[in-house]
Amino acid sequence: MPKILLVEDNELNRDSLSRLLKRQGMDVTFAEDGEAGVRAALADQPDLVLMDIGLPLMDGFDATRALRSQGARMPIIALTAHALQSDQDKALAAGCNDFETKPVEFPRLLAKIKKLLGVE
Repeated sequence: MPKILLVEDNELNRDSLSRLLKRQGMDVTFAEDGEAGVRAALADQPDLVLMDIGLPLMDGFDATRALRSQGARMPIIALTAHALQSDQDKALAAGCNDFETKPVEFPRLLAKIKKLLGVE
């Protein structure tokens, strides 16, 4: 069962996305801000991180950079309502492996998760 860390400050987004992921057989844990996300990812070593970009305390770009600077190698998918190519480029430059816009199109996100985890 893949462990997914969902770093998301919006309770409705956390609830709906986690239910969808759990139905796919994934174990989902949460962090509500960037700093907590970094701590959780380093402590729990999830198989994959879903990282909201617009987070309090530390945004998703800085949280991803912090994880990468501390040697974290798990795949990270950026989640953001900003769909500009420059936002995607910034997420990838920060160390994210992929990018998904909100509202999330779950089948597309699930395909990205499975690809990064190497599962079908």
